[in-house]
Amino acid sequence: MKAKELRLTSELELENKLSELRKELMKANSQVATGTIPKNPGRLREMKRTIAKILTVKKEKTNGGSKKE
Repeated sequence: MKAKELRLTSELELENKLSELRKELMKANSQVATGTIPKNPGRLREMKRTIAKILTVKKEKTNGGSKKE
């Protein structure tokens, strides 16, 4: 998911997506810990990045969208 798309979504939708991704990541991490190979290993990296993007967008929204330059 792109940052532009995330900026257009509401706070509630961001929270729902964040909790959903965290649950999915937890399941995938438990598979890795037990030695089972996940169906799509590249998805782990994608989930981590999307979680980071969501957290960044949420922080931007709470700070009024101002960026340091």
